[in-house]
Order: sequence, then C-alpha cells, then structure tokens
Amino acid sequence: MHAGFSVLLLLFLLGVGVPVAWSFAGTLLMLTLVYDVNLNTLMLQGFRSLNSLVLLALPLFIMAGYLMQAGGIAHRLVGFAEMLVKNRRGGMGASMVLASGVFGAISGTASAAVASIGTILVDPMEQRGYPRQYSAALLGISSLLGILIPPSITMILFAVVTQQSVVACFAATIGPGLLLMFGLILFNYVVAGRWFKESPAQPAHETQGRYSLKTLFYAIPALCIPALILGGIYGGVFTPTEAAAVAVVLVIGIGCFVYRELTLRKLCDSFVRTAETTGTVILILLFSFLIGRILVAQGVPQDLATFVTGLVDSPIGILLMVNIFLVLVGMIIDDVSLTVVVAPLLLPLVGAAEVNPVQFAAIVACAVIVGSNSPPMAPVLYMSCRISKVAVHRSFSPAIAMIVFVAIPVQLITTFVPAVSLAFPRMLGLL
Repeated sequence: MHAGFSVLLLLFLLGVGVPVAWSFAGTLLMLTLVYDVNLNTLMLQGFRSLNSLVLLALPLFIMAGYLMQAGGIAHRLVGFAEMLVKNRRGGMGASMVLASGVFGAISGTASAAVASIGTILVDPMEQRGYPRQYSAALLGISSLLGILIPPSITMILFAVVTQQSVVACFAATIGPGLLLMFGLILFNYVVAGRWFKESPAQPAHETQGRYSLKTLFYAIPALCIPALILGGIYGGVFTPTEAAAVAVVLVIGIGCFVYRELTLRKLCDSFVRTAETTGTVILILLFSFLIGRILVAQGVPQDLATFVTGLVDSPIGILLMVNIFLVLVGMIIDDVSLTVVVAPLLLPLVGAAEVNPVQFAAIVACAVIVGSNSPPMAPVLYMSCRISKVAVHRSFSPAIAMIVFVAIPVQLITTFVPAVSLAFPRMLGLL
C-alpha cells in the first residue's frame, strides 16, 4: 500500500514539473516517515553504494559526449555517415541513424546525441525535402541508440543496481541496437518518396570521388575512438571505467591537435556541463538507492512478483505485463530514473519468468526507447523537437509510426527471442 502510494507520489511530482532529483528526494522523505527508517544508517548505506569504481565511468563518458560535440568530432562522424549513403533513396535519414549509432559507441548518452547530431543534420535534411517534424521524430528515436550501442551509461547503472557484469550488459544490447538501426534505415527508405520527396545532393565544388576521399580522411581519427574503446573493453585490455578515461583522452587529443576545434573555452564549458549533468545523475542515483533499500527491506519486490504471478501464471503473460509497465513509466520519467528505480523492483518478477538478468537489461533499454518517444510526455522526443525548432505535437504522428513499425517489434523480439540479446555475451564468454 505505502509502496504503491510512493510510486504515485513520485509520478505526481514529476508530472507537475518538480526537478527529477527533488521528486526522488520527496518520495524518499515520505518513505522514511512512513516506515520509521533510521536516516543516518540509510545515508551511510547510500554512500557505500555510490562508492563504486564502476560509477567513475559515468562522468567520464558524459564528458566524452560533450567534448565530441565541442571538438568537431560529431561533425566528422555525421559527414562520414552521410558519405556512405549519399544520393541513395532515404540517404540523409539513414546518415542520421548511422551517425547516432557511431556517436553512441563513444558517448553512451542520448541527450548529447540529440544536441550534436540535431544541430548538424536537421537543417540540411529540410533542404533536401525532409519535413522538419519527421526529422525531429527520427532524431528522437535514433539518438537513443546510445543506450543500445555500447558503451552505455544506462547499462552501467543497470549493472550497478542489479549487481550484474557491466561488460555482459554492454554485450546484451548489441543485437537489439543493430536491429533498431536496420529497422529505422529500412523504415526511412520505405517512406522516402511516399511521405515526402528527397532531392539528390551533389558536392558543390568537388567531384564525388574527391569529396568522398576527403570526408573519409577527416573521419578516420573520429572512427578510431569507438574501435579502440570497444576493442579494449571486449579484448580485456581495460575495464569500462578505464575505457571511459581513454575515451576522454582520445577525444581531447583529437579535438585539440587533429581537428583543432577544441579551444580552452570550449574545454572549460564542457567540464562545467559535465559537472552539472553528473551532479544531477548522482543525486538521482543516491535517492533511488535509498528508496530501493527501503522497498527491499519491506519485501516490496517479492510481494509484487507474488501478486503478478497470481494474476498471470504464464511467462509470456508476465513478460508482456513487464514490457507494458516499463513503457508506461518510460513515458513519464527519464532513462536513468527508470533504470535505477523500476528495473530492480521488476527483477524478481522476470526471474519468475526464467529470464536471464542480462537479457532483462536489453529489455529495459528497448522499453526506454519506446517510452521516451511516446506521447503524451515523450521526454526525449520533446528534447529533439526543441533542438529541431518544431512544435512537439507535429512530430507525434511520425514518431508513433516509427514506434509501431520499428521500436515495438524490436522490443518484442528482444523479449521473446533470448538469442538476440544473449548471443554476443555467450560468444564473448561472459555467460
């Protein structure tokens, strides 16, 4: 009863516009009063939970995303992706999807991808005939490839709160990420020429061959970053935390000495933005850890599992209910909050359906993509529309079409075909 009321209180505070961190703080305060919890002991437990070497990767990957945006790396990645599909049907839309995937392999965040890729591609796409509201919807969904294509901040948080292997969670989302990339490119190919007419593009002053070679040459340093990061992680050269530090060093070096766009002012601005974002995330993480401790002590996850299994006795029914719940909550709260609060509560429930926790990590990531772009709240879609300078209600229609025909099928395949998420972890010997 009290646990259900705490969830409603959290959703109410978020719905009326209270900042996310303080919404969690208010919920925590209510639970400590209701259950008469010793706050001193609870805060000590929260500090111990945050005192984790794995969590050091969070600010480092966030910093890498901001530095990519400031140092010209994102611009080169977009140019490379556009070169691969230039003058093909749906080429500009496909370049947005590919650029988001490569960007996600470095930064691991959706917000940085929206800001970087949106400011670079939305205007050129409009010049090529793409409706602005369609571009905003495609940006909103493809930017979340950063959650699926490792390394992923969301998967780091999931691994910490559920005590799973970070590398295994990274590997679990590779299959769904590739499926989503392919699905979005195929969807864009189908609708280009039907919903709108895309005009061809030609380099203004250079031949096509020379233009392609020049673009590839400038993109090589940027493309080396994800190759080194992922190769180092899965090759056992360094841990995810060390990989994050390597990513920051590479991005700073390439931005300063190769592209020469990362000035001291931009570097300082990136550090400030990293500190602001990290502070918010850590506050959310702390409060969510404490809320989770209270709920676990009161047996709420076990009671939830017993209640649901009493209503639905088949694994398929349980998984469908879990997916619907994740999507509905994802419409209201961000991916960090969903991962650190809701996922641990549902873990015993999916365990009753005999789902591997690593597969559940991939299911949560797919649910975030659907929920974050679903009306009426659609937090990531709203951010994308702000960057694209278009009213959010105009992007609802294309966003819903992409969700129905691409994102939901990927989520269902990930849920009911375990090999999609478990093949890579098994191949790498992580399971």
